[in-house]
Amino acid sequence: MAPDAMTCAPSLADASPTPFWLDDPARPPALPALTGDTRCDLLVVGGGYTGLWTALLAKERDPDRDVVLIEGREVGWAASGRNGGFCAASLTHGLANGLARWPAEIATLERLGTENLDAIERAVADHGIDCDFERTGAIDVATRPHHLAELTELYETARRHGLGEGLELLDRDAVRAEVDSPTFLGGLLDRRGTAMLHPARLAWGLKDACLRLGVRIHENTRGLRLTPAGPGIAVRTPYGRVLARRVALGTNVFPSLLRRVRPYTVPVYDYALMTEPLTPGQLAAIGWRGRQGLGDAANQFHYFRLTADHRILWGGYDAIYPFGGRLDAERDQRPATYLKLAEHFFRCFPQLAGVRFTHAWGGAIDTCSRFSAFFGTAHGGRVGYAAGYTGLGVGASRFGAEVMLDLLAGERTERTALEMVRTKPLPFPPEPVAWAGIGLTKWSLARADSRGGHRNAWLRTLDRLGLGFDS
Repeated sequence: MAPDAMTCAPSLADASPTPFWLDDPARPPALPALTGDTRCDLLVVGGGYTGLWTALLAKERDPDRDVVLIEGREVGWAASGRNGGFCAASLTHGLANGLARWPAEIATLERLGTENLDAIERAVADHGIDCDFERTGAIDVATRPHHLAELTELYETARRHGLGEGLELLDRDAVRAEVDSPTFLGGLLDRRGTAMLHPARLAWGLKDACLRLGVRIHENTRGLRLTPAGPGIAVRTPYGRVLARRVALGTNVFPSLLRRVRPYTVPVYDYALMTEPLTPGQLAAIGWRGRQGLGDAANQFHYFRLTADHRILWGGYDAIYPFGGRLDAERDQRPATYLKLAEHFFRCFPQLAGVRFTHAWGGAIDTCSRFSAFFGTAHGGRVGYAAGYTGLGVGASRFGAEVMLDLLAGERTERTALEMVRTKPLPFPPEPVAWAGIGLTKWSLARADSRGGHRNAWLRTLDRLGLGFDS
């Protein structure tokens, strides 16, 4: 019998409304807030992945550079400590999105993405960051017949562009030999393009590495206002001011200190569940020996993976846009979505009936109209920014940090020469147009999932405008 709300609700009875990754005894204490005024060569605003990588790489490029990082709450508390822990090589939110937007650069973008993931792996080892980093790869899973055709087309497209290394098409038996679910009809395996990790511990490890290199970090220190100040930039904080020669903004989903950047992103709330640790018998029942990250190929998709202690994280599907783009901590909890996710989980893995969830949480991610990061400078090149990662920032944020540092240095590099770096996405319209457009898009994507992948007139129009999204 298919699971329903009545049968799934008990699995959520003991779920803590906190992100699993942050509910960790290894969580470091917060560092003191900035009080008074200070000066530095580089001020980094934001203590998520983008800011942490920027501070760390800035010190590695120039150990004598005085770097200060400020974070409004605690390092890694927001998206960097709440995500699924998928660290992907892709800089473009997948090959299909990259080909649709930058076909002439796709080989370079894919190479730079692989090099970026390799560099993250080296940094984790070199700095001794204990974040359960595993280069497991990932599988895009077909759960409906039209997904098989879409994954086959993507595989053949990758091969035509010389990008098929490490990719393997899996039929029904082959994918179920990797992970056994009666809903799986096939899949596309990428053996090297994704690593799995503990996202909060990566943030905390980067924080520790920054401190050891001499970065001055102040938590519970929100950047309130940014203004030119002679040859530098001043950033006001609650208890003082930072005067910096250069400023790097890594605030992502939070309102940018540069008002001109704000229309380019909107927040979308994403939700996840975490199971209790599986027993050896339960693990054997699903046969998940390769520990790959998985995601289904629907428009409204799920992502799921194993943790180091053999839990399953199950997230995605619902993407909730708040009217006006207003962030609200109350939206971090959405029981209706948790119940829906639980139903979908037991439909995927009926052999795990009786498993309970220990954590249920949500959080906001920043998305932009091209679904991958954009970059730029302001105030005569003294302020740099990177934003718009749309859920794939665990890996791409390091690349964003490199781009920001190149731009702030005024250097023309292979990165800054990219069309992807030199151009911006279309901004979102004001309300209520944004609300209506996003709502219509979400409805249309769900309808496409239920109609064999057929994209209606609205989605086809977005495709022609370069705003289409199918994953």
